[in-house]
Amino acid sequence: MKNTIIALLLVFIQFEGIAQKELLQSGPMVGYSEMLEVAIWAQTKDAANVSIAYWPIGNPDNKHFTNTILTEKCKAFTALLIADTLEPGNSYKYELWINNTVIKLPYATTFQTQPLWKWRTDPPDFSFVMGSGTYINEEKYDRPGKGYGDGYQIFNSMANLNPDFMIWLGDNIYLREPDWNSKTGIFHRYTHTRSLPEMQAFLASTHNYAIIDDHDFGPNDSNKSFWNKNQTLEAFDLFWANPSQGVGNIEGAITSFQWGDADFFLLDNRTHRSPNKRKTGEKTQLGEDQIQWLINNLTESYGSFKFIVMGGQLLSTSPTYESYSNYGFEDERQRIIDYIYAENIKNVVFLTGDVHFSEIAVLREEGKPTIWDITSSPLNSGVNIYAEEKDNKLRIPESVIMERNFAEIKLTGPVKERKLHLTYYGSDGDIIWEYLIERE
Repeated sequence: MKNTIIALLLVFIQFEGIAQKELLQSGPMVGYSEMLEVAIWAQTKDAANVSIAYWPIGNPDNKHFTNTILTEKCKAFTALLIADTLEPGNSYKYELWINNTVIKLPYATTFQTQPLWKWRTDPPDFSFVMGSGTYINEEKYDRPGKGYGDGYQIFNSMANLNPDFMIWLGDNIYLREPDWNSKTGIFHRYTHTRSLPEMQAFLASTHNYAIIDDHDFGPNDSNKSFWNKNQTLEAFDLFWANPSQGVGNIEGAITSFQWGDADFFLLDNRTHRSPNKRKTGEKTQLGEDQIQWLINNLTESYGSFKFIVMGGQLLSTSPTYESYSNYGFEDERQRIIDYIYAENIKNVVFLTGDVHFSEIAVLREEGKPTIWDITSSPLNSGVNIYAEEKDNKLRIPESVIMERNFAEIKLTGPVKERKLHLTYYGSDGDIIWEYLIERE
């Protein structure tokens, strides 16, 4: 009788685990990492209590739990969970719990805290990957014809490099006509994209940061006039685990973080953007408050490299697409460059996407700091086959890539001799092109 009861109890536990796993919609996804805190995100299919158990790798008896969140329909059943019993420079394993049941996943679930290195050692070497343009086909809502998205294996290729983190450079989803005018549509698009099977292992063990661009924000080439931007910005905050949801009183998806000896400034070029076709008034992409916030932070930064992350290209001189050299934004482009020169801010690198091809642009002037613009696009959306015809006078000619790709950046070396190693990879993980930038 006792054995029968035990057997029935084990069967019940097994079926209960299966039932709760079926509640998982997407994730878990590892978000920002600090020395004493890490964020982990998950989404369920219906209301459920969600939490994370975590412990230092090799020490499973030292287990802690995050806060528990009851997911709600009004928040797309998403949960942002905070691991806060951590120590710097450690690696952790974690488990996802739904309704007090651990969810068994077929891939690794790990995260890390950043090391405490200042005043102690040279900065740690680290790597990150980046890219823009994630289009997941959904035939009934897509335009007729061949699907715009393909090559989903690119997310497995990124995971195979085991980077410390990923920067999503905008167009991380593609809102369609049925989507952008309602919360139902916006939540549907985020959920459909985030649920891609090929993405799950990558999200679960790579820290993720994101910016917004037009297809996350609204219709193609959308700007501050888009009536439903409050809802798309709300969805961006619900589905990403950035260090903050904006900065101070500045509206928009703006934040910053440090990793090792590098500073990252994540900008929003949509919330304050003037309409491209408007002919009167001053034209802006970032808005004055965001520009001043950026320059203030750049002047205070001690980062070996200062990465400015933005949806569209800054340096390109080609008056095409939505770069700063088109639609009358040239004055703001020059203002930003002049600020960098006047403040003598060295080692500024823009990380950009949007244009559906990749390239590097570099601005060198005698006696002034060099400015770089590294573009990585697209991940798995359509490719711009006309890239080489665009006359960007600051382009490194051999850097043009007209195929789906992502970029990996590694920072290595002693603090005063830091080097940026850039490698572009194709969808299957093959190396396309490499480049080296040395700290000034």
